[in-house]
Amino acid sequence: MSVTSMTGFARVEGHTGANRWAWEIKTVNSKSLDVRFRLPPGMDAVEAAARAALGSVFARGSCQIGLLVKREAVAPVVRINHSVLDAIVMAMSEASQRVDAAAPRLDGLFAIKGVLEVEEQEEDDQGRAALQAALLEGFTKAVNECAEMRQREGAALARVLFGRIDEIEALTNEAEINPARQPAAVREKLATQVASLLDVSKSLDPDRLHQEAILLAAKADIREELDRLHAHIGAARDLLGKGGAVGRRLDFLAQEFNREVNTLCSKANDVSLTATGLSLKAVVEQFREQVQNIE
Repeated sequence: MSVTSMTGFARVEGHTGANRWAWEIKTVNSKSLDVRFRLPPGMDAVEAAARAALGSVFARGSCQIGLLVKREAVAPVVRINHSVLDAIVMAMSEASQRVDAAAPRLDGLFAIKGVLEVEEQEEDDQGRAALQAALLEGFTKAVNECAEMRQREGAALARVLFGRIDEIEALTNEAEINPARQPAAVREKLATQVASLLDVSKSLDPDRLHQEAILLAAKADIREELDRLHAHIGAARDLLGKGGAVGRRLDFLAQEFNREVNTLCSKANDVSLTATGLSLKAVVEQFREQVQNIE
């Protein structure tokens, strides 16, 4: 499986009977799967099926889904209301026996309200079923196209993240071989500090200072932080290589990276080591920002 981005877009259009329709899907990053539909009235059955189809493909992301359905002009149905027409003809026949008038013309009869009934053609059950089936087929196509775009974006993000992990590893190795971490350098620095304190006050207990120096040296040791950074680097590479919905776990690793780097900076006993730690913080933050877009 490949790493997938949460950013995607797709638009699919179609024509069914007298209806033209178009699906549009937009997805961005989110902590969970948040789906919002904008559908024409009467499409509740379509929404339920579409939501289920989407959930089977996407694990995370904010999804904005719109459907436009436009019915083309259809010739109306014109019917003669025979009951009304017969009643009018009968009334005119009776009136003609009392009034000398010309026989009525068809256009005059049709002009009388109620004789002609004009009805817009409505879709029957079969037509509505065909439309729903076409809409669901079109939605599935739109979801697949959006998923393909998210996969392409994910592949690009994976390359960037692998690059960030390489940078983190290089800086971690740089911190590991920093001369200030060598035992001789640590001893020399502590000895200088102890000697400076003894010069200031002869009343200080050398043995107590020696014990304090040992504690300071232990606190300044970043071996544990370096080991954890190496472990997180391996875990991040494994997750990216595994693929799938690994965004949450990568986000957790980004937080752990940041925690270890902060501790490393606080323990740094030399300007050069602090500089390496700050560079690490910058790369870890870039890694964290990119991870936010991974499904």
